[in-house]
Order: sequence, then C-alpha cells, then structure tokens
Amino acid sequence: MLRRAAPASVLLLAGCATPLPERAMRCGEARPPAFAAPDRERITTTLSVLTYNIEGLGWPARSGRAAALHKIGERLAAMRQAGRAPDIILFQEMFSGAAKQAVAAAGYPAVVTGPRRTTRAQGATRDALPGHSNIRRGEIGLHLTGSGLAIASRYPIRMVDMHAYGRRSCAGIDCLANKGVMLARIAIPGVPMPIDIYDTHMNSRGASRAPAPRHLAAHDRQSLEASAFVDRSHNDAYPLIFGGDFNMRHSEERWENFSRYQSLNLVHRVCADPAARCDVRLSWDGDEPWMDTQDLQFYWPGDTVSVRPLRVEAMFDGGESGPELSDHDGFLVTYELSWPRRIGMGRAC
Repeated sequence: MLRRAAPASVLLLAGCATPLPERAMRCGEARPPAFAAPDRERITTTLSVLTYNIEGLGWPARSGRAAALHKIGERLAAMRQAGRAPDIILFQEMFSGAAKQAVAAAGYPAVVTGPRRTTRAQGATRDALPGHSNIRRGEIGLHLTGSGLAIASRYPIRMVDMHAYGRRSCAGIDCLANKGVMLARIAIPGVPMPIDIYDTHMNSRGASRAPAPRHLAAHDRQSLEASAFVDRSHNDAYPLIFGGDFNMRHSEERWENFSRYQSLNLVHRVCADPAARCDVRLSWDGDEPWMDTQDLQFYWPGDTVSVRPLRVEAMFDGGESGPELSDHDGFLVTYELSWPRRIGMGRAC
C-alpha cells in the first residue's frame, strides 16, 4: 500500500534503477517432489505456497527498510539451502531497489513479475468513480511504478499472463502504482497437469487517503477485473491457487462485493471447519478468521488433479519462522495435490 505521495522524480528513481528479478528455468532442471500412494486409487504430493507483502516501498513513502528486506532475502535463501523454503512465493509491494534485490537474493530458479509501470489495462471501465480525483492524494492520471507483484517458484513456469487494473479502477495513493493481477502456470515434475498460480494486490482503504465511497468502488472494480482475468486466462482442466493482499480486512462491504464475482474455495473458511482435517498453526479468533487479515489464498480443483489445504501457518511473524520483517506476516499454505492412480505420473513440461 502506497501511503504518501511524492514527487514523480523521487519515486521513479526509488526502484527503477534496479532491474526486475526475473529468472527462467528450463524444463528438466527441477527436482520432483516426494510422492505417496496412500491407497490403490490415488497418488498424492504436496505444494507449499507463501503469500507475502514485503513492505518494499521506497523513500519517502517508507524509509529504513533496506536492512529488513535484506534479511528477508537472506532468510529465504538459507531456508532454500536447508530444504525448508516454500515451493512458491507470491510477493507484493516489490517496489524499491532493496525489495527487488530481496526477491532476487531468495535464489528461486524461476521468477516472473507482474504488470509494469507502462502495462496498459485492457477491458477496464472508463466510468468515473464517486467523487472527484485529487492530485494531492496521488490521483494524477499516470503511474510512477509497476504493480510490485512477483511469483517465485522452485518449479518451471510454463506461461505468464497479467492484467493491470484500469485507471478508473483505483483510488487515492494506490493510483501511483500500476496494480493488477498475474498468472504463472507452473509445471511440477510428476504431476499430470500444470498448476495455475495467481497473485494480486488490491486497492487499500484508509491508507489510500481516498474517501470511503471512492476506494470502495475502486476495490469493487478491481474485484470484477480480477475475476474476469481468471475466467479468461485459466484452463479449467488445471488446479488453481489465487493468493495475495486483497485488502478486505474488517470490511463486510468489500467481502460482499468480491464474493459476487467468484466462487473459489477460501482456505481460511475451509480450514476453520474441523471436518476439513486441516492443521491450523495460527491463532484464529472468532468464527470468521478471514476477516482479520489482508493476506488470503483461494483454490479450486482441476478436472484430473484435486487440491486441498493440509496445513496453514504464519512466517516471519516473530515466532519460530523468523522475526517480523514487514508490516505483514507471511501466510503459508501447504496443499495436497492428488489424482487417480490410473492416470500415472506426468512430465514436467
């Protein structure tokens, strides 16, 4: 979430001089995961997905973040060397040079990034938002930075697609970033079908400095655009995982709008049900724990490969997983992928 407007020259220099941490991985380079056959009917494996807003804003929106960002990259790299790192990471707020360096330093062999500063929105509404635009809160009609999105994977990424939210689909300071949603289609050696992984960062509330009717309408438009992008880009034969910073904490209105456009399974809701046999390693208060966080993951099975959450936990929350290094904790979900044994094992690409 961008929190303070700044001169264009300052924000453009804050992160643009550092190259994006994109990295390609050839098919056949990935080591397959462990597989199991719990019965005569199915084959299973696991996939761990972390969504993490790394608070990678540059000065003057943020200052003094370089050391913490360096530790994020350093700790993720150490976890990778020890074989304990998430299989896939969905990053948000990768704006500053230090944030891009942190993502690169994590050492994942496949990294792709979301909409850039100049990526054009396709199919977005041109209708005006409620109220009036205000240059003092960043609604200046142009983007000063890209989306800040990146997906890092230990497995090959077969395809990338993205959508930038429309210029009439943002409110306040958030309009300085070209926020959007992105897809990385990932091939896991041995799994018969690729997995479609989506990442997004949606319009903030109070931090946007926009009036409530304006930022609510912007979020509603982004929810519609994200849903339309998923419908357009997703192959229904493949499993789907959708994570990111959805900026819906404590907002019934945002949840109601978002839910009108999609019917994906929400990990928090599924794991809150004891019948789901999901290992919850988080402190959840109340009957609706998804209302207490911005960081969420959704999922949907494919025609052949099913997916369900096995375990949910926090990372970099001040506990055993490491110190707090951002204004967000990482949200880690371990999924079980399973398919009929008669299908056999798939090829990576």
